[in-house]
Amino acid sequence: MFFCSISGEPPQDPVVSQKSGQVYERRLIVKYINENGTDPLTGDKLEEADLITIKANPKSAAPRPPNATSIPALLQTLQNEWDAAMLEAFTLRQQNNSLRQELSVALYMQDAATRVVARLMRERDAAREALASVSATMGVAAPSNGDVDMGEVQEAGGIPEGPLKQINETHETLSAARKKRKAPAGHATPAEVKNFAATHTIPSLHSSSPAGITSIAVSSTSPAQFLTGGNDKIVQLYDKDTDKVLASLKGHTKKVNHVSFREHQSEPTLLLSAGADKIAKIWSHDSASGEYIPKHTIRTHKGELTGLAVHPTSTILALSSTDKTYSLHDLNTFDAIFHSPESDEPFTGLSVHPDGALFALGTPASTIQIYDVRSGAVAASLAPPDGVPFTVNSLSFSENGYHLLAPSSLSSLAIWDLRKLKVAQTISLGDGFKVNKVAYDYSAQFFGVAGNEGLRLFAHKSWEELARFEEGGEVTSFAFGANGKEVWGASGRDVRIWGSSA
Repeated sequence: MFFCSISGEPPQDPVVSQKSGQVYERRLIVKYINENGTDPLTGDKLEEADLITIKANPKSAAPRPPNATSIPALLQTLQNEWDAAMLEAFTLRQQNNSLRQELSVALYMQDAATRVVARLMRERDAAREALASVSATMGVAAPSNGDVDMGEVQEAGGIPEGPLKQINETHETLSAARKKRKAPAGHATPAEVKNFAATHTIPSLHSSSPAGITSIAVSSTSPAQFLTGGNDKIVQLYDKDTDKVLASLKGHTKKVNHVSFREHQSEPTLLLSAGADKIAKIWSHDSASGEYIPKHTIRTHKGELTGLAVHPTSTILALSSTDKTYSLHDLNTFDAIFHSPESDEPFTGLSVHPDGALFALGTPASTIQIYDVRSGAVAASLAPPDGVPFTVNSLSFSENGYHLLAPSSLSSLAIWDLRKLKVAQTISLGDGFKVNKVAYDYSAQFFGVAGNEGLRLFAHKSWEELARFEEGGEVTSFAFGANGKEVWGASGRDVRIWGSSA
């Protein structure tokens, strides 16, 4: 007599496994194979085709089942049913706990989302108020349409009273004079710019390894002097009239991204630089030694410095960084005045409004964030038409404060009208052009763009291309000279000067 290895009872339809040699009831072993695919005793892989039907003698009568006569068997059956019920209750308890946890997480997320929405609504209202305030100072009404994306308001955290007073006084003075502001007497006109030609080249500046000038600034008090920063980590002051390097300043550990002068009648001249090594350095002239010496190193930021600008007060330095923050520093005490909270995007470019009330900060997400310097609030977020994402690596406010020049794509420019917060004009530079720097001249009559195909100058308002200089190859940075009569461009290790040949 055979007994099923699963039920322990005589099988009604017996089969034997080729893998283990055990006898099973067909319906039980088939069900087990469908659920597990293995032999229940040995654990070996088992398929239904591996089962062989056993044909018993039809004259043999099966005995009465044990559960019909045996009390121990009945007790065993009850025990099995109890165990099964307990296992099922345990499984249900586990599922219940899991569902409770999922429900708790869902309720927490809903509560957090509700609080975030409420905060964003408050910040949106505050940003609208800030925009209305900024628009009022510019003599225009805040737009009510959807042309400007309002950004998140950032708490300033308290700019000290002294610098804040200077910022307000400077803003009031310059803003009041804006409507009467005209091009200075003797300043270059667009007609004169058309006749610009190469007048001078200063070769072999900075080290040849790694070669390349990354930034240039021209002195406003000594027009023959200019400042350069290079891939060789050096800041260099040069005098064109004497063709001599006046200072070769070391201190950066990576390439120098930006350089600038701080020149003011009542203040000593400072040389400023910001680099990929996350630091900004300040040098001043030492009358005793006759050389420029380091005065201070700013280590506020945790990312590469991508923007450097001197505020119109001449006492405040602004820096932007890929760590998603910008900062303000006092150039008299070298103390940090303000360090912004983290934004949603890294900052890749910086420009200060000529009245000192606004900052424009570029991002790698194609947008331009405009901040109110005094409140630290995002006044507006400018975004060009949809297209291929690009990095806004350079920006420039016009001197009259009404327009902002910035790339609108990888190879085009946008002139934003800040009174309407709309693009006034888009200029295509050609599919192969890559923008390195943009800048308005002081009179806001014309502007330039430097890139991998040289330097181009355009007239403001008519948008006519006035001049194109391609003989030096790629121009990484440029600056306008005194009265806009010259334009200085950095090309490789050379500084090229274009101007009137007369």
